Amino acid sequence: MTSLDGTRAGGPGVVTAATAPYPVVVMDPAGRVVELNEAASALLPGARTAQPLLSPEWLAAAHHAPDVMPVTGTVGSRSFSAHPSVLPGGGTAWWLVEETAYRSVTEELEAERERARFLTEASTALLASLNLDRCMEITARLAAEYLADAALVVSPTRARNLSAVLCDHEGRITRTSVPAQAETVPGLAEALRGFPPVPSRWIDPASASDWLIPEGFGEVGSLVITPLPGHGVAAGALVLLRREQQGRFSDSEEAFAGLFAARAGAAMSAAWLYAEQNTITDILMRDLLPPSLRTVEGVEFAGGYRASVETDRIGGDFYDVHPPSEDCPETLAVLGDVAGKGLEAAVITGKIRNTVQALLPMADDHARLLRLLNNALLGSGSIRFATLVLASTRREGGDVVLRVTSAGHPPPLIVRRDGTVEEADTAGTLIGALPAISSRTAEVRLAPGETCLLYTDGVTEAKGGPLGDAMFGERRLKRAFAECAGMPAEAVVERIQMLADAWIGDGRHDDIAVLAITAPHGSHPGAVDGARPGRESV
Repeated sequence: MTSLDGTRAGGPGVVTAATAPYPVVVMDPAGRVVELNEAASALLPGARTAQPLLSPEWLAAAHHAPDVMPVTGTVGSRSFSAHPSVLPGGGTAWWLVEETAYRSVTEELEAERERARFLTEASTALLASLNLDRCMEITARLAAEYLADAALVVSPTRARNLSAVLCDHEGRITRTSVPAQAETVPGLAEALRGFPPVPSRWIDPASASDWLIPEGFGEVGSLVITPLPGHGVAAGALVLLRREQQGRFSDSEEAFAGLFAARAGAAMSAAWLYAEQNTITDILMRDLLPPSLRTVEGVEFAGGYRASVETDRIGGDFYDVHPPSEDCPETLAVLGDVAGKGLEAAVITGKIRNTVQALLPMADDHARLLRLLNNALLGSGSIRFATLVLASTRREGGDVVLRVTSAGHPPPLIVRRDGTVEEADTAGTLIGALPAISSRTAEVRLAPGETCLLYTDGVTEAKGGPLGDAMFGERRLKRAFAECAGMPAEAVVERIQMLADAWIGDGRHDDIAVLAITAPHGSHPGAVDGARPGRESV
């Protein structure tokens, strides 16, 4: 019996092929089998002593390699590692250690790591966008690339037909509209309602409708339909298609598809909610945005607004121009400043603007309108107050006559044709703070080319300049306004805004709003283009 450690066979402590705990194949330098133990004979029934070892090929090749090294390979469905022991006569004893279970566990671990890596990358890609169409495209592309041969993402809509994105077997993305009878596909109706998926073995691939199969795909071998779970309701359904030659989806593959679908559904649901909230915000914000102004009854109006935070669209400053109506023959311009910033201040702004809209029939009496507005604001339970200035305008020949009333607001400025700047003689109590208020109305006449400027304290209190801590101030505003003599209303607003922006630079500031009312050059009113009642806007 051959000794496997070079000692005399049969000696004490000597390991021989017969006593080895593993299959052992002893081969001479020429590759002929010298000896097989019982375990090796059972494992390699085709091996014969004195004959070259032909199978397994990987072991025969390793024996003839220049450097004899441990190798691995399979025998049937079992995995082995072969470890060589060089014998004194030049032969080699190969110890075959079975590693089937180890390899299986290792491969499963690597597969799980790969799946985890894919899910991480998929989550990153899906969460990178809050656009629903983009999320559907990413879901279809990833599913077709890693989980199936083609994938269809179906999103429920309120329309008769369903919206879907298809990624075919060649990686092409197509947006399509799924017919209403799509729910006749087994499992799709349940998936769209968020029910657990129907096992693919219960779905006959032949039941796949023509609209479900990409052009040139061939026969469908297996079909998986799984819901895309959302926040409370399903975000849609994911359909995976595998070609006939690829075989059916295994249970583990279906389970993994469910994990991917959970992440995709969460991303799609978040995108849908974002789009829904964005739509609602746009609708609610529409009446809070500053209106676009134009000439009304021959009087030029122009306005400008800048929120305190660059990313905000609304804030506490506002202005409106209400054309004349049957109840009020004059155009009413309103500019105000609500205490605070951001959305909370904008909510009060909306209440004030809507209340003024409702009080337009009383706009000929500024004091009464302000009292009613004050009562309404106090009755709303709001703890915020506001300052306001009203300006009713009408044409008299070539001039424009204004009645201006301040309610705790800086008095309007008037620039004459010679560049002289005046303050309107008006004052009053702020709105929403005291149960009783008072106000004083002033009348101003504008000759052609002259302008009345309404502004909020965000202009005069804006800090900036060379050191960044000096206020723009009333004197600087008046000097800038004096240079606007004879300018159209839009040019006046642009000039004031440009100088204020340059002064502020990148510094912090309050909301800023300006409104210019200009008597246009010429002796006759322009075309009447805004006589309908209500707030002036595009």
